[in-house]
Amino acid sequence: MTKNKKLIYISLLVAQGVIIGLLENMIPFPFAFAPGAKLGLANLITIISLFTMSKRESFFLVCLRLILTTLLGGTISTLLYSASGALLSYFGMILTKSLGPKRVSIIGISSVGGFLHNVGQLLTASFIAQSWTVMLYLPVLSIIGILAGLAVGIAANYLLEHVKTLKQFKEHHETQTSNS
Repeated sequence: MTKNKKLIYISLLVAQGVIIGLLENMIPFPFAFAPGAKLGLANLITIISLFTMSKRESFFLVCLRLILTTLLGGTISTLLYSASGALLSYFGMILTKSLGPKRVSIIGISSVGGFLHNVGQLLTASFIAQSWTVMLYLPVLSIIGILAGLAVGIAANYLLEHVKTLKQFKEHHETQTSNS
């Protein structure tokens, strides 16, 4: 695989992640009983990156997506919340993925990511508010995060199996990983 092809692929995924993130920010909160809850649709791009590129490249993708989404439609506080959630989610999904495909599926990895994203955001909110009572909101957000993670994981699984380009990148990544 050429370096240019890889850079174009990363650029396309970043662009898709930014667009999905901006579109999701325009949607009113879908959960009246859980203000601030989002579906986490941009996490679809993170899941795809975990299975089609190296950890370093996927981490770069997550960082670029966070910065560009903030520059195009966010504030410093949204960057803090998004970054804490996205980074905790990312590292949690990396650890969960390391258990292997026989122990955990893409859907399970995505669910872990949905849960940890909420944990990261609530930890940031607790730090800013200087109160742990914010964490009382975790059970409600956990249910939503896990369910959203299931939906995103199902979509990622489908795309990785049925989109020719993603399937090729996934197979290339698997051969690279098994050779090293």
